Amino acid sequence: MELWDIYDKNRLLTGRTIERGNKLKKGDFHLVVHVCIFNSKNEMLIQQRQPWKEGWPNMWDITVGGSALAGEDSIEAAERETLEEIGYKINLSNERPFFTINFEVGFDDYYLVEKEIDIESLTLQYEEVKAVKWASREEVLQLIEEGKFINYWFSNNLFDMRKQRGSFNKI
Repeated sequence: MELWDIYDKNRLLTGRTIERGNKLKKGDFHLVVHVCIFNSKNEMLIQQRQPWKEGWPNMWDITVGGSALAGEDSIEAAERETLEEIGYKINLSNERPFFTINFEVGFDDYYLVEKEIDIESLTLQYEEVKAVKWASREEVLQLIEEGKFINYWFSNNLFDMRKQRGSFNKI
């Protein structure tokens, strides 16, 4: 049984939890995290979801993602998800989310980090991850066009955003 903390609209903990799969009440929210790992060649480590996954089966996705468990903060959840899904122990203690997207029932924190990882050394979580590979912006955009990569509206921007916070325009 997986429990999630419930937050209010201001991202304050309510002191309540909910079991995964149960519907949140109006005004209740939960925390989701994503980690996008890039290498020095400006490639993103992407994962292919297993064909039996409920959401987006067989689709390619950003490096890792999932819901924070009760008692976890964003960093702890992101570190756990990275270890669980691809078997990589990442330290995000000096990081903060690059950006957060508010969605209908929660907060979605995105971490953008650069790491040189030998993907042959990764241990993929069989229940969730079918494969991983390094992909350039062009490859990700092609997979999106082919309907094989989850189409985040900001996918193209991830490759530029990872090097700076704030606006792209210099004053």
